[in-house]
Amino acid sequence: MNKGIYIATMEEDSGKSLISLGLMQTLLGKTDKVGYFRPIIDDFPKDQKDNHIETILSQFDIEIPYEKAYGVTRKELVDKRNAGKAGEIIDVIIQKYKYLEEQFNFVLVEGTDFSVKGNVFEFDTNVTIAKNLGLPTIIISSGKGKTQQELVDALNFAYSSFNNRDVKVIGVVANKIQEENIEKIKVDLDKFFPKEVEVSIVPMINTLLHPTIKEIVEELNGKVLFGETHLNNQTGSFGVGAMQLRNYITKLKENSLVITPGDRADIILGALQAHISANYPPISGIILTGGLIPEESILKLIEGLSQIVPIVSVQGGTFGVTNQIGSIKSQIYKDSKQKIMTSLAVSEKYLNLDSLTEKLFNFQPKALTPKMFQYSLYKRAQQSRKRIVLPEGTDERILIATMRLIALDIVDITLLGNIDKIKNKIADLGLNIDLNKIAVIDPVHSYNYEDYAETFYELRKHKNVNMDMARDMMADVSYYGTMMIHKGDADGMVSGAAHTTQHTIRPALQFIKTKPGVSVVSSVFFMCLEDRVSVFGDCAINPNPNAAELAEIAISSAESSKAFGIEPKIAMLSYSSGTSGKGEDVDRVREATEIVRNKRPDLKIEGPIQYDAAVDATIGNSKLPGSEVAGQASVLIFPDLNTGNNTYKAVQRETGALAIGPMLQGLNKPVNDLSRGCTVDDVFNTVIITAIQAQGI
Repeated sequence: MNKGIYIATMEEDSGKSLISLGLMQTLLGKTDKVGYFRPIIDDFPKDQKDNHIETILSQFDIEIPYEKAYGVTRKELVDKRNAGKAGEIIDVIIQKYKYLEEQFNFVLVEGTDFSVKGNVFEFDTNVTIAKNLGLPTIIISSGKGKTQQELVDALNFAYSSFNNRDVKVIGVVANKIQEENIEKIKVDLDKFFPKEVEVSIVPMINTLLHPTIKEIVEELNGKVLFGETHLNNQTGSFGVGAMQLRNYITKLKENSLVITPGDRADIILGALQAHISANYPPISGIILTGGLIPEESILKLIEGLSQIVPIVSVQGGTFGVTNQIGSIKSQIYKDSKQKIMTSLAVSEKYLNLDSLTEKLFNFQPKALTPKMFQYSLYKRAQQSRKRIVLPEGTDERILIATMRLIALDIVDITLLGNIDKIKNKIADLGLNIDLNKIAVIDPVHSYNYEDYAETFYELRKHKNVNMDMARDMMADVSYYGTMMIHKGDADGMVSGAAHTTQHTIRPALQFIKTKPGVSVVSSVFFMCLEDRVSVFGDCAINPNPNAAELAEIAISSAESSKAFGIEPKIAMLSYSSGTSGKGEDVDRVREATEIVRNKRPDLKIEGPIQYDAAVDATIGNSKLPGSEVAGQASVLIFPDLNTGNNTYKAVQRETGALAIGPMLQGLNKPVNDLSRGCTVDDVFNTVIITAIQAQGI
């Protein structure tokens, strides 16, 4: 079941809070634990908090610490973006959202406010966040200040923007619409949006547009003279008390806000009398302009009245103050009970909340984004802490990755090599590595050296290995690290930054050996593309696999894909698609495909198929219509090492994709081989997937 919803808007003052309040109430009627999260909030002084968070948490009595209810501040976002580290912001948001997802049955996520004018990145940021959280979205746009066509165009643009980034839009809301335009707008919107998108139109609700007395006080820095306990009074229309009292009181309407100079005692007293009179509507408050305060005798008279409304003194002339009040964009606060009740009633009336929540609960995300995939790796590694040995302990990349892994605190690291050289390298690089948190072993001088040599001798004496040869082998860091795994002193190994693939894998083949039923050790890369994660195999081990080996690589890769949360849809790649191609190479792929179908009829597989037909839906449907794999392949099996290795590197370099791996498949215990051109990120990610493999996947 889907566990979240993203509420997005296109501009400030869209009325997003109304939708959030209504949806939250409905969700709480269908599931008992609903959380609330804002990925990005404005920057506030230490004594202030985000109003949206406070309102929702207070109204629905949601037990979330304030700091857990948001991701980052706007300043943090801007600073990271300016430093070229915007991806780190997404990492933080995912982490904090996932924490709430684990605590609650459902999480309502409310997007940004567009409080900074001219921020061209804000809309795109909301799309990116929704995509990386894998959440369906409701889009809101306000009709205030727009023509009918402008509103329709705006919602169409937003829908297309989300949809083109594979973010599922389940509903659109046209808010603050004049009553006379509702039907016309609904007709236009129904023409554009597919039936599965819930279209809602909410009229202009004047009581939600007008500020409370409290908002006016804060905006105008007013001084409250009377009625401090009634500052949450909701204002209605407002007018200037400049005419004679006999004329002015006839202009009063329900919840009118009286604006008058502070020396107009007649208007002040007359408005208060009208408030308590059965013959006139009640007023919401009185604003006294010009910094003027009534005389003492008038103040004493007011104090003695049985009913009172807020009376507030402000600086500035009547005309300027009136304009200021008219420009206030009213918000809903936790103590704005009248506005909250109105919002809930409006939501219930104009939004098909039952239909929306049904769509939410039934939603299934189509793709796993790279950021979500990486987060899932960290969480998987945390489930069962494993011991990973890194034989190349003096390599700069290994040491920097070790520092990052220590900070993350999800694996135990052992470095192999000369202890003094490792310490000196750490010092030269200025790395903050606490040697008490890792193990550093010099194989020849280790406590286990002789025991490991004897074990190796017993394992390989049938191959004419003697004890001297065994000791020499155990002096080699790759052999020593592999023996640590064999003896249960480590759970996995990552090597290859300074050694060949052969050097890394040979000891594993000699005494770790392959799993039962597996004859081919192969590899996969997890290719983290912009909008999905694909599995590429074999790109590192087998130069020219025959049909049977190719089939085994495909099955192993599908199992790896499934183990890491990616639904396997296997594309057996070749230079032709379907039955069109002839020749030894394509026939080999065709044969391998049939072997997989016979051995594993449960797997979705297509082959031979070209790369473009495998990953592009339009081309896939054209070349292989009706295929379960064409255009949506997640596991891509290359016919040989030459093709696979060059393709993964081309995709990586040309698209900026993150390639995690290679991860070796088929061994009894995990040993993974790095490229000698690997980066720190490569080391870091490979250690993580090795730790996950060691959990027994």
